[in-house]
Amino acid sequence: MTPFRADLLAENRRRRERLAWTVTLVFSILVIGGGAATGAFWRWAFYDMPSLPENLETLWDVRRENAITLLDREGDVIDVRGPLYGAPARIEDLPDHVSQAFIAIEDRRFREHSGVDFWGALRAVFANLRAGATVQGGSTITMQLVKNLVLTPERSLRRKIQEMRLAMQLERELTKDEILQLYLNRIYFGAGAYGIEAAARRYFDTTAAELTLAEAAMLAALPKAPSRLDPTSNLAAAQNRASIVLDAMLLSGFITLAERTAAQADPASPIQRQPEELRDPVVFGHVFDLAVLEAQSRIGELPSDVIIQVAIDSDLQEIAHETLTARMQAESESENAGEAALVALSPDGRVRAMIGGRDYLASQFNRAAQARRQPGSAFKPIVFLAALERGASPFSVYYDEPIDLEGWQPRNFGGNYRGRVSMREALRRSINTVAAQIGDEVGPEALVDMAERLGIQTELPPLPALALGAVEVTLLEMATAYATIANSGMRQDAVFLLRVSNSRDETLWEAPPPTAERTVDEADALTLSTMMQDIVLNGTGTNARLSDRPSAGKTGTSQSFRDAWFIGFTADYIAGVWVGNDDDTPTRNVTGGGLPARIWRDFMTAAHADLPARLLAAPAPRERSPYEERLAAFYSDLTNAFETEAERIP
Repeated sequence: MTPFRADLLAENRRRRERLAWTVTLVFSILVIGGGAATGAFWRWAFYDMPSLPENLETLWDVRRENAITLLDREGDVIDVRGPLYGAPARIEDLPDHVSQAFIAIEDRRFREHSGVDFWGALRAVFANLRAGATVQGGSTITMQLVKNLVLTPERSLRRKIQEMRLAMQLERELTKDEILQLYLNRIYFGAGAYGIEAAARRYFDTTAAELTLAEAAMLAALPKAPSRLDPTSNLAAAQNRASIVLDAMLLSGFITLAERTAAQADPASPIQRQPEELRDPVVFGHVFDLAVLEAQSRIGELPSDVIIQVAIDSDLQEIAHETLTARMQAESESENAGEAALVALSPDGRVRAMIGGRDYLASQFNRAAQARRQPGSAFKPIVFLAALERGASPFSVYYDEPIDLEGWQPRNFGGNYRGRVSMREALRRSINTVAAQIGDEVGPEALVDMAERLGIQTELPPLPALALGAVEVTLLEMATAYATIANSGMRQDAVFLLRVSNSRDETLWEAPPPTAERTVDEADALTLSTMMQDIVLNGTGTNARLSDRPSAGKTGTSQSFRDAWFIGFTADYIAGVWVGNDDDTPTRNVTGGGLPARIWRDFMTAAHADLPARLLAAPAPRERSPYEERLAAFYSDLTNAFETEAERIP
């Protein structure tokens, strides 16, 4: 058989199939229209037919592909995952030529029929018979709506009959404008855009209410074949189809000959979208994932067109990613530190930046909000604050020497001991033996209580080793605790999620206004803040010192150099950095005062570039001479001796 003969037979077979389809369609129309269906036919046609939903409002949301839009603190779009949905467009807000374009090309008798255009269907049948091909369709706008939102995509006579019956039912429930409005908002226009508003934004960077006649004609052309007629990839075909729409509008009496001629002479062209309109999804990947998780925890199952707004400052997030990535690229290999995380808060508790790891594409695990690691000495400010609350002062005397607390023998980093030291010096030098003594004096339960009041939500065990940070907490929790210190004892819980809504701008959840609760005495918090400034100026945190403004902070290193932290604050931001390995293997002797402090300094320097230098709420530490330090320690030691002796007097 020759190829020509085979092609001819195949074409004849397709024509016979189309003829059979059109004949059966005519028969079904006559049966339904004439009411002559037998019981058997009725059961065959409708026994498994889906019903319209009781609440027709659900038709706005059924069968939507999940689309999540993430907004930053200013309401600007960070990223969109899934299709593009626009806010619902109302018929009364649209120019007449928008709805007229769709009626003219899709369903000329839309305003006259009751869901099924029997005359239009018959015209389509005879036109198809004459052409020997499908050149016209018999589906009305209402039938298309039912097909897309209620029925399966099956192509059969039985499904077509069901489509007709449901279309007539829908026409009895909704007005013509309601049906047309639903259709315009749910139809697919290609390029991931669903609904007239999304299509107007996607192709012409405008709103549906501002569409010109030429633009409306092009959008009305797309539903027939959204991929093939996509104007961004096949502009000639889209413009040709739009010209046919304009001809149909003229034939229907919707526009004048002059209007058609003008629109065809100046056809619509889509904008060329620039890739930088959305933020880099790698930079915001961990933020996006956490936003979805938090939104789900607030409202349960998310709608298919959810819009999530977070407190993230997009520019600050990019600064955080750039500075962390650059420093890790330069030092991570030599330091045997594979991962890092960063989080930054504003004083009101809003999470302004969050880097959950070096490379989101390589790992989606969020080390800033999900990973629990040992903070080591970064926990000591909590310990010292508990002591200040019980009457200690920065010049209270302790002895840095080997100790034994019921079998626990904590040692200092490096194994050295300094003898008599003040509490201020012990914090500045991060002396373990003194922190352990203080923890023993106030009791582990007091440390747990202080941590909770500062904002740590993880349940902590009341164990002696808690004084040295031998517990597991998240970086976000630690930053929140430091924020309470920075706020002079006023606790503001971290706020990441601001609002959850849908494309109709219906609020599904919204964060309450910021509220501060005093959980620590102001004088004690200010005293500790002054001591923490000394750490950056003269102690273990000098690598984090900023050149143009005061800051306070604390280093932290866990056992065997598995975790390294630096957490600190200025008058504008509280930020924390963690460095380590996901598999908990040791780094190459990385301490909190090394790589994490340098990342912190890089980030904070860039973050404050355009901000005026402001003082912290707490006064800066006054420099004391060695003689003054010894004298203050002597009198503190003497006071302690008198108090001890007084306790012995009956």
